[in-house]
Amino acid sequence: LRAVLRAVRRRWRCYRYRFVPWVAVNLRRQRRILRYVPESSQDKIISDEDVFETLLKTFKALFLNDFSRQADILALLPEVKCQYQELLSLEQKRSKVTSCNHWSQQVFSPEEVLFNTLGFTVSRHQSSLESAGTGVFVTKGFVPKGTVVSMYPGTVYRKHEPIFFQSLGNPFIFRCIDGILIDGNDKGISRLVYRSCSRRDQLGPFQMSDESWLTASPQNPLAVGQYVNNCSHEKAANVCYQEFDVPGHFPVELKQYLPNIVYSHDIESHVRCVVLVALRDIKQGEELFSNYYTVVR
Repeated sequence: LRAVLRAVRRRWRCYRYRFVPWVAVNLRRQRRILRYVPESSQDKIISDEDVFETLLKTFKALFLNDFSRQADILALLPEVKCQYQELLSLEQKRSKVTSCNHWSQQVFSPEEVLFNTLGFTVSRHQSSLESAGTGVFVTKGFVPKGTVVSMYPGTVYRKHEPIFFQSLGNPFIFRCIDGILIDGNDKGISRLVYRSCSRRDQLGPFQMSDESWLTASPQNPLAVGQYVNNCSHEKAANVCYQEFDVPGHFPVELKQYLPNIVYSHDIESHVRCVVLVALRDIKQGEELFSNYYTVVR
């Protein structure tokens, strides 16, 4: 019985931040850790252009690192293939890789690619907060203020779309300011829905999203934002959520690294992503803390 009660308490500590009545009652007590946004249009720490450039830079580096396995995609994009071959050649010269075989290259882990590209790595570990479960840490390098440090993966639901069964006991549902919901749960029915939508939208060799965040080894190492814990009086927020709609001109060959997908296939709209942006410089070994409470004035 004690074990059951402990399990229920642990579950409640994680889920209460999503339970509207509890949030309403505790808003006054939590004023020091509330995040205020003057209006929904001003919910930007950095510009959308900066977010776009960071994702583009990171995804291109991941693509180049996995270049030898992109043959099917590149066969359909000859102009793009030439561009990446030039980038790869420059990269090889820069890293002083010498080989008589033009296609040989040194392959790194996704975490190493992230470090070589942005100067840091992030990964999931046991949180420093008691009973908080999994958290996200900067495991190597340094994160400057204003840097995209993580992404919140999951299935994107519009206001009218069914999410009742997915939401039961689910602490990973993120609500955007405009009411759009992102289900970042990597287990149960949420996992099945994401995989189904991802495979539904695949066009031949072109993957429109990344399923690997559902595993312990995501090919996009930024896609761990759903495990960032809420801040407290002792642990102030060092990252902040920022909504970002992926533009239509986002390179099709790089969409395989996007950890978000829309639930409804027939809706012609941009994919909503949520990134986490550093509010201050973050050093190696620090855990990331966000703010679950956003009040739009």
